[in-house]
Amino acid sequence: MHGAIIVTKVGGPEALVWTEQDPGSPGTGEVLVRHTAVGLNYIDVYHRTGLYPVAPPFTPGVEGVGVVAALGDAVADLTVGDRVAYTSNGPIGSYRQARVLPRSRLHRIPDDIDDDTAAAVMVKGCTVEYLVRRTFPVQPGDNVLLTAAAGGVGLLACQWLRAIGANVIGTVGTEEKGELARSNGCDHVILYREEDIPSRVREITGGEMCAVAFDSVGASTFEPSVQSLAPRGMMVTFGNASGPVAPMTPLLLAKHGSLFLTRPRLGDYYASPEETADGIAAVFGMISSGDLKPHIGSRVPMPEVAEAHRALESRATVGSTILVP
Repeated sequence: MHGAIIVTKVGGPEALVWTEQDPGSPGTGEVLVRHTAVGLNYIDVYHRTGLYPVAPPFTPGVEGVGVVAALGDAVADLTVGDRVAYTSNGPIGSYRQARVLPRSRLHRIPDDIDDDTAAAVMVKGCTVEYLVRRTFPVQPGDNVLLTAAAGGVGLLACQWLRAIGANVIGTVGTEEKGELARSNGCDHVILYREEDIPSRVREITGGEMCAVAFDSVGASTFEPSVQSLAPRGMMVTFGNASGPVAPMTPLLLAKHGSLFLTRPRLGDYYASPEETADGIAAVFGMISSGDLKPHIGSRVPMPEVAEAHRALESRATVGSTILVP
């Protein structure tokens, strides 16, 4: 038996209950993975609360890192002891010590990348990859608005955008978070509790405004982000940390200059084995080159994951939180 978190009824962090569960044995084309590190992501909160419905009982968690513990039939290209990782383009369930997964979801971890680093980027790093390479291919010199710039995705996005040569304007809640964002490549910081975002963007850019806004906060930052865009700019809303964006009329996009709007998901950008392999290779390549270095804010024993959820929801976390199985 191995430990696992089970949610039997959606609700607050107290719904996350540590119990024992048999992970089972790998079947044909499957692999038993013993987790060594699991990343915490805001989507885990959405599953726990029911915003993104999953039928209970279920184990949350969308990404993981571990070692191969056993192989099913027809898996010839992995061996027991190999270090592997997976991202969120498949069923949830990583809040556990061991798990059976299809071979197709697993990717070897390069020797120069440790387990915690890999766990910190399998969703957050892959999210940044598809956002800045494929949703809106950012070019050198582009003005980019990034909300939650000191969060797990935000800090990685600051680094990646710095490597591209973009002009990064990040919103944060405190000056301490602002300093962290600056140290990771954010060129300009806006304290969203004290400053008007569109006015500061206008000031920073000399009236040019932004080519793209990457917004993971949702309800409270959607309109200020839209108002910060240049004509024909793109609004990319990819998270709901402050709640879902309210219904809107498409005329809003015309009002602010024939804007584009998209609500992407990682699974749609990592929809095929080829796309997944290319995206993960790009992330690992950025780490190996030194352009991407995740900031790990805390490491939390998995049985104490409820406290990690409380910290995440209250915006008390910085960077990535790693759950230790």
